[in-house]
Amino acid sequence: MKNSKKNELAVCGVEAVIALLKENPQKVKRFYYSEDRIKNISFIFKYFAQNKVPYNKVKDIVELEKICGSVHHQGVVAMIEQPKIPVLNSDITDEWISNRQSALILDRVGNANNLGAIVRSAAFFGFKNIVIPIDESQSSVTTSSYRVAQGGMEYVNVYCVHSIVKLLSAMKGQMVRIGTDVNAKMSVKKIPEVSKGKAALIVLGNEEHGISDEVRKNCDNLVIIPYSKTNEINTRRIESLNVAQAAAIVLYAACAEN
Repeated sequence: MKNSKKNELAVCGVEAVIALLKENPQKVKRFYYSEDRIKNISFIFKYFAQNKVPYNKVKDIVELEKICGSVHHQGVVAMIEQPKIPVLNSDITDEWISNRQSALILDRVGNANNLGAIVRSAAFFGFKNIVIPIDESQSSVTTSSYRVAQGGMEYVNVYCVHSIVKLLSAMKGQMVRIGTDVNAKMSVKKIPEVSKGKAALIVLGNEEHGISDEVRKNCDNLVIIPYSKTNEINTRRIESLNVAQAAAIVLYAACAEN
């Protein structure tokens, strides 16, 4: 939950909070916990005391629910400043190109839980960069996405752009541009092959409509996750996976050569 008055965001869930406390404790402005979670987070109390960060044991879990706006707090809530997602610039993309560092682009992925799951998979596979559009239909970093990411937010860089199409156009010939599409002929297994050692921009589409036509036109290659042609439910084939599931498979394929 976002606290608009204080410009804060609640981070909750044991894994998400512990990763935050270990990797970026300086982000925490206030901290709340229940009695049963003391063992998990006692390592941070000394830091809080030394840096005068308020930390409080709550009387009951209802108080935590009110603080974070969720029943999924798992007994811990850290209040941080509302994350400001940096705008992607040429200095960053030049570094990607130089270091052959790829990035995942999300084309209007609107569900916060899906964003969190994608961040979790990216962190698991060591895929450090995610780009999202500045668009109302695109989910940004929220309490839900932080929790579902299970600590992944501390290990992944999230950038924003005004136009995915303009980014893809600018990177033509410099980074390999790969889009995911249910009508593609090429398997995701070919991602390392078509990348040829270059940094890649891999685009995942909206949960309902996939990548946009303009994005599709600005991709060098389109790939698909192979499906079973005999798979039918009520005589209708399931044509696509949830975008978070698809992301995990795509990231695994992209990192296969490593």
